[in-house]
Amino acid sequence: MLYRGIETGMYDLILIAAAVIPAVFLMVKVYQADRLEKEPIGMLIGLMVLGIISTSLAGITEELGDLALTELFPSGGLLYDALLYFVVVALSEEGFKYLLLKIRTWKSPHFNCQFDGVVYAVFVSMGFALWENIAYVLRYGVGTAVARAVTAVPGHACFGVFMGVWYGVAKRYELVGMRQEAGQARKMALLIPILLHGAYDFIASMQNDLMSVIFLIFVGWMFRTALKLVRKVSAEDSPLMQIYEPENPERYGPDTDIQYGIQESFKEEEEWR
Repeated sequence: MLYRGIETGMYDLILIAAAVIPAVFLMVKVYQADRLEKEPIGMLIGLMVLGIISTSLAGITEELGDLALTELFPSGGLLYDALLYFVVVALSEEGFKYLLLKIRTWKSPHFNCQFDGVVYAVFVSMGFALWENIAYVLRYGVGTAVARAVTAVPGHACFGVFMGVWYGVAKRYELVGMRQEAGQARKMALLIPILLHGAYDFIASMQNDLMSVIFLIFVGWMFRTALKLVRKVSAEDSPLMQIYEPENPERYGPDTDIQYGIQESFKEEEEWR
């Protein structure tokens, strides 16, 4: 009995490692891509923990949303599935990721380069994926670990990349006084991951050969686009600088990076968008 218990415990550790390693690998790769100024490790671990917390919050709203949907629409129908995956699941998961991301990082003094937005969003997303993956793998086994390592975990990373790119753009807009554009960019930081996440789950739920092919094409496109974005935004990264407002000197602390004529440098950022 003791030997069997040890064997079971070792098997569970292997499953947990199989669930955790893909997320850790992707976090390390994004961290390495941050070429201007590495973010504090403690802050990044905190963001990962916030991602884990978001799984619980999303689980509550998903449960409530599913109950509401079953009262309004017959389960298994096309409309039911669309609302389930785009509204209940994608909005819940990406919404809580974004909410906790913004609460923790928007006013952080460490958020001083545009690529930081990508790093922050990916770490929150990977915290979510890591915890979700552990639950799936412990329940369904090694086969699930392999499948999710090449689909679901990178999928969450991609959602984080798209969120982070627009989140960084929003921060740059905010600092140069373009608050309306900043608000629009923040909306895109939430809307695009929701649409991608909803499409991912909706297509994956279709059990036929044609949709399987479409799913592979969609996932391949999403992975390729996210990778290109990481490389591009990292290569073109620049410090976020703030326009000085003499009438509001209290907005700026002694360590604030204040620059005049920032509009010219901001134009360069518009080119890739």
